[in-house]
Amino acid sequence: MIPAGHTRQPSPWGERLHGYWILVRAHKPIGIYLLLWPALWALWLAGEGHPAWQVVAIFVAGTALMRSAGCAINDYADRDFDGRVARTRDRPLATGAVSPLEALGVFAALSLLAFGLVLMLNFTTILHSFVAVSLAALYPFTKRYTRMPQLFLGLAFGWAVPMAFTALQGQIPPLAWVLFAATVLWALVYDTMYAMVDREDDLKVGVKSSAILFGRLDRLAIGVFQLGMLGLLVAVGVLGGRGWIWYGTLAVGAALFGYQQWLIRGRDPTACFRAFLNNNYFGMLLFVGLVLDYLLTG
Repeated sequence: MIPAGHTRQPSPWGERLHGYWILVRAHKPIGIYLLLWPALWALWLAGEGHPAWQVVAIFVAGTALMRSAGCAINDYADRDFDGRVARTRDRPLATGAVSPLEALGVFAALSLLAFGLVLMLNFTTILHSFVAVSLAALYPFTKRYTRMPQLFLGLAFGWAVPMAFTALQGQIPPLAWVLFAATVLWALVYDTMYAMVDREDDLKVGVKSSAILFGRLDRLAIGVFQLGMLGLLVAVGVLGGRGWIWYGTLAVGAALFGYQQWLIRGRDPTACFRAFLNNNYFGMLLFVGLVLDYLLTG
């Protein structure tokens, strides 16, 4: 029994597992959603509204694993910066709850698990998985050497699109590359909003970002990316033979983009973070619209 006035202390393993849980952002699944929606768009387009469910399950599980792996390698890369940024100072590497070597181990273990899932797909998709893991590992380090690390994030998050097409069709048609380009622009939209939250701290510690690069033109740049993405999604509809539901969905998506612009109008960090989170609804909207378009218009 526990003596009165005392509370049970977590075991060392319990503390360790909790640190890993925080390391991979399991308590903040927004990154999984932003990575998952483009994969689902691609699967439904590649499968013409009826993708093989076992392939969908592999991509859903692989998305969760690779996003978690990406968080681990991101914190390893940022271990010297996170403690000096208000939003990240409580991350487990910054507090010492998890060691850098452990973070690398978590990245490797989760990447291997994801690779095990990919082995159930065809050889072309297996080859493309090496590009995916390379992009995931490279992205965190680009914040030191390039002013547009958000572009590399878009490449990493978007690589599920060509992989979905190879998994279901064994090829990457022009439609896939147009959707991939739209996904890259989407990452530039939401991750620039995310970077606007940390802009002042990033300037102090020397981390580069698109928000710093664009400066007072940040809202204009985001608007250009938003319009570019919507244009590419119209092209996706044309190439994919989609119906009126898809185009109606894009109109609602344009309204969501307008709402995001309204949120970031004053560049308040809290409002910018809300705009970033709102992109989850944008991604969900496109997926639901695509599913309904295939169901109701064929």
